[in-house]
Amino acid sequence: MNDTILLYPIIIPLIFAAILIFMRASMKGLRETVAVAGAIVNFAVAIFLFKKELVFSLPWAGFGMDFSLRLMQFNGFVVLAAAFFSLAIVVYSMSFLKEKFSASAGAFYSLLFLATAMTNGAVLADNLVIMLFFWEGILIPLYCMIALGNKDAYKTAMKAFIIVGISDFCMMLGIIMAGHISGTLNISQMHIPMGHYANVAFLLLMIGAISKAGSMPFHSWIPDAAVDSPLPFMALMPAALEKPLGIYFLSRITLDMFQLSPASHMTTVLMAIGVITILCAVLMALIQKDFKRLLSYHAISQVGYMMLGIGTALPIGIVGGIFHMINHAMYKSCLFLTGGSVEKQAGTTELSKLGGLGLKMPITFTCFIIAAAAISGVPPLNGFFSKELVYDGALQRGWIFYVGALAGSFLTAASFLKLGHSAFMGKLNDSNKNVKEAPLPMLLPMITIAGVCIFFGLFNTVPLNNFIVPAIGARALGHVFGGFHVSLMLTAITVIVLIGALLNHLYGVKKGGSGLNAADHIHHAPVMSSVYNKAEQNVADPYEAGMSFAKILSGLLYKIDRGVDWIYNSFVVTTSFIFSHIICVLHDGNYSSYLIWSIVGGAVILIALIR
Repeated sequence: MNDTILLYPIIIPLIFAAILIFMRASMKGLRETVAVAGAIVNFAVAIFLFKKELVFSLPWAGFGMDFSLRLMQFNGFVVLAAAFFSLAIVVYSMSFLKEKFSASAGAFYSLLFLATAMTNGAVLADNLVIMLFFWEGILIPLYCMIALGNKDAYKTAMKAFIIVGISDFCMMLGIIMAGHISGTLNISQMHIPMGHYANVAFLLLMIGAISKAGSMPFHSWIPDAAVDSPLPFMALMPAALEKPLGIYFLSRITLDMFQLSPASHMTTVLMAIGVITILCAVLMALIQKDFKRLLSYHAISQVGYMMLGIGTALPIGIVGGIFHMINHAMYKSCLFLTGGSVEKQAGTTELSKLGGLGLKMPITFTCFIIAAAAISGVPPLNGFFSKELVYDGALQRGWIFYVGALAGSFLTAASFLKLGHSAFMGKLNDSNKNVKEAPLPMLLPMITIAGVCIFFGLFNTVPLNNFIVPAIGARALGHVFGGFHVSLMLTAITVIVLIGALLNHLYGVKKGGSGLNAADHIHHAPVMSSVYNKAEQNVADPYEAGMSFAKILSGLLYKIDRGVDWIYNSFVVTTSFIFSHIICVLHDGNYSSYLIWSIVGGAVILIALIR
C-alpha cells in the first residue's frame, strides 16, 4: 500500500518555495509570516511522521528506477532535525536579513524551502536513482544562496558547485557499480559483500557522502562561503542540512548497502580520512582571525569525528558518530547564529575589531559558551558524550586513531578559548561602545538550540534510545550507550586534555599579549610555520591544484589550436603561393621551354620504368 503522506515533506516545502519566490520585496511582513508558517507546517509534518514505518512506490522510468520512498525511524529523525533547524533559521533570518539582505530575503526563504525539500527527498528515497535526483537538486540552492552574498560571492558559489559536482559524479559511478553488483537499485534490498569490485563501488559512494558532509579534501569552498554568503546560509546548509545528509548516506552505505566489518580495509581508509580531517581542519581553525572563517574550519573538522566513529564498524563507534552528527548540527548552528548576532550588532566578524562584547551581549555570549563547550567535549554537554563514544570505538580499532581524535579535541578547545576571548572578553573596542544585544527573533533560536545541547547531554538516553540506537538495529543488542557509563579512564584523559588546552591558552595570552594572539606560539613554531605558510597559500587545496592544471592544459591546448591554425592559415597558404609563383614563372609561353620540360619529364618516367 502506498502512503502518499510520504510526499508531504517534499511537496509542502516546494509549495512554500514557489510562493515566496514570487512575493515582492515590498511585502515584507507578509513574506516573513508566510516563511514562518511554512516552516511550522513542515515541522508539524515531520513530528507527525516520526517513528512511523511507511512506504511509497510508483513505477517511474523503468530499468528498476521506481519512485520509491521509505520512512524508518532513522531517516524520520533526520527529516525531523532538518525541519527543526529550518524553522530556527527562518525565525533568526527575520531580523538578520531585514536590512543588508532585505531585497534578496524572499529569494533566500524560497531557496531555504527548496533545500529542505531536496534534503527530505534524498533522505526518504529508497531508490538510488531517485536519491541522486534530489541529491543533485541541492546544488541549486547551494549555488544560489552563496551567490546572494557579497559582490564576489558568485566565485565561491561556482567553486562549491564544481567541487561538489565532481564528487557527485564519483557517486554516480558508484551507484552504477552498486546496482550492477546487487542487481537492484533499492537501498533496502542491497547487502553487497565486500570484494575488489565492491570496494571500488564503496569508495566512490563514500566520496559522494563525505563530500556532501564537508570532509577533506572536498572542503575548501566552506571557509570562503563563510565570508561571502549570508550567515544564515552557513547555519543552515553546511551545518544543518548537508552535513546530516552526507553522514546519513555514509551510515546507510556502511550499515545497510555493504556488508562492512571491522576487518575490512575500507574501514581503515574511512577512519584515516576522518583523523586527517579532524587534525588538518582544526589546525587551520586555530590561526583564523575572523569569527565566521574560524567556525567554518570547525564545521569541517567535526565531520572527521563522525567519519571516525562510523568507520570503526563497531556499534559503540557508529552510535557515537551518528550522535555526533546531530550534536554537531546543533552546536555548530548555534555558534554560527552567535556569529551572525555579532556581525549584525557590531558590523564585523574580524576578531581584531571585536572584544569586550560579553557585557554588551550577555545572552549571545552565554549561548556561545554553551555551544563552544559542547563542541569542545566539555562534560556533561552533548558533545562530550558523542565524542566519548567515538573515542571508545577508535581506541578499540587502534591507539593511533584515538590519539589523533584526542589531539583534535585539544586544538578545538584551544581555538574556541581564543575565539571567545577575542570576541567577548578583554577590552571593549571603541567602535563597539554602542553595541546592544541582538533582537529577540535572533536570540530565540540560539537559546533554544543551546538548551537542547544541555538537554541532550544531561538526558542523553532520550536522543540515543529514541533517535540513534534504532538506526543500527540488531547491532545494538547487548550494548548500553546512554547515561554516564562512559569509561572513567577515557573521561579522565579528556578532562586532562581540556585542562591542558586552558593552560595552553593562558600561556598563549601571556606570550602574545592578547586573546587574538593566543595561538601564535603554535602558528609560528619552527615546523608549523612552514606548514601553515603552504596551507595559507592553498598548496593543498585540490580546487586550486585543479584550476592550475586546467590553466596549464588550456594553455597547451591553446598553443596546439594556434599551431593547427598556423598550418592551415599560414603555412599551407604561403607554400601554395610559392609553388604557384614558381609554376607561373616556369610557364613563360615559350614553345622551346615546354619541349625541353616534356623531354626531361619523359626521361624521368623512362628511368623510373627501367628501374
